[in-house]
Amino acid sequence: MMKNAIIFSLILSLLVFYTGCSKFRKIQKSDDWKLKYDAALDYYENKDYYRAVILFDQIMPYIRGSAEAELVQFYYAYAHYYQKQYLLSSHYFKNFHDTYNRSEYAEEAYYMYGYSLYKQSPAYNLEQSSTVEAITAIQTFLNRYPNSEYRTEAINIQAELRLKLEKKAFENAKLYYTLGRLSSALIALDNFLKDYPDSILGEDAQYLIVEASYKYAKASIPSKQKERYYDCIEHYEEFIDNYPGSKYLKSIQNFYSNSIGEIEKLTEETL
Repeated sequence: MMKNAIIFSLILSLLVFYTGCSKFRKIQKSDDWKLKYDAALDYYENKDYYRAVILFDQIMPYIRGSAEAELVQFYYAYAHYYQKQYLLSSHYFKNFHDTYNRSEYAEEAYYMYGYSLYKQSPAYNLEQSSTVEAITAIQTFLNRYPNSEYRTEAINIQAELRLKLEKKAFENAKLYYTLGRLSSALIALDNFLKDYPDSILGEDAQYLIVEASYKYAKASIPSKQKERYYDCIEHYEEFIDNYPGSKYLKSIQNFYSNSIGEIEKLTEETL
């Protein structure tokens, strides 16, 4: 009994599918753009974005400059967005805004242009040119529409994108340390702090500077060690000033104490 019910359900689904396909093909072949327009809107409202896009493509040349064209192009951008074609949707939302900048949908379209780029942005450890583009788009949106209902969301998205760039820059700097290129690590970490002075990764970066400077001093030739241990102490004091309650206090204290001890030994050796 259950088997028969399943078979019947499958047959019914296939009939609905083929009936739908037959209906769609007839609409496709029609010369009536109004029929296609109404059908495209219906497919769109029913979340059949694939078919909606096909019909939108067919009718666009016939409705250019008409009242219907504005809504079609707006839905066309969204239809690509809902299909997760974010690069295309960003292009179409931007094109819509540029074409219909006085439209009631213009503000939303520019926000979705930036949001589509945000969705296209890759993981932080990959190439980040699209992230930079998304940040620029969101900032332009905030400048153009300072009182937008999307303002809070846009600010949060921009913060997330900037954090991605910070992580990328921090990991690049940290890589020098991991590879044992301590001099390069110190330069890269210092540049990171200059580029992102308010980064949430600042504490990690400053800790690595103290650790790298200690190891750099220890690995240096004797004539350079004393000066570089003093550099480590200076970095330590800066760290303590900035992060007095840091989770790194215990381990960083060792670099400070060891640097003091090494300086005293080096001083005694020169007497």
